Amino acid sequence: MKKGIHPKYHQTTVRCACGHEFPTGSTQKEIRVEICSKCHPFFTGKQKLVDTAGQVERFVKRYAGYNQKAAESQTEK
Repeated sequence: MKKGIHPKYHQTTVRCACGHEFPTGSTQKEIRVEICSKCHPFFTGKQKLVDTAGQVERFVKRYAGYNQKAAESQTEK
């Protein structure tokens, strides 16, 4: 490695808005984040689940008549 061209590497602490802190290495002396693994919904299990089966059923129901009309218009031609 060439000397004098690389930034200084520090042992620093990451601080989250929720109050959680953890050590890491970085070129920055202080890191502040809004969300971390302690408060993110994916990691905490408080994730809002989307009912995809219900969405698919509504889509099929909504466009079921459209397929029939399209088939009828093609057979008439």
